[in-house]
Amino acid sequence: MKQSLQGLNVLLVEDDFLILLDLKLLLENAGASVVTATSVEEGLALSDQAYHAAILDIRLPDGEVFPVAERLAAMQTPLIFHSGSTGTSAIGQRFPSAVALTKPAHETHLIDAVRQQTNAMS
Repeated sequence: MKQSLQGLNVLLVEDDFLILLDLKLLLENAGASVVTATSVEEGLALSDQAYHAAILDIRLPDGEVFPVAERLAAMQTPLIFHSGSTGTSAIGQRFPSAVALTKPAHETHLIDAVRQQTNAMS
């Protein structure tokens, strides 16, 4: 895959191990550095770092990802919600600049969403 995300640092919050591994490899193959979390607690612990973008599953074992998303949004981190959960209108209301993708999103849609979100911030 083309190195379209070269130099980007991405936070990935996903509780399903296989999806986490697949997305991590996809992003790394596109050139990104990826930091992973599998819960709201882990996501909050990592959310004080600077990221070019964050890909967030909504429903995690210890609750919904929104506290992590709010902290990241306050730091101007572009958000991409990647979830099988419905409620994208609620996401649009809370996080108007976020992208919401239904899981499983095609890999090109994920890469394009990261590229679009990071280009919008530059």
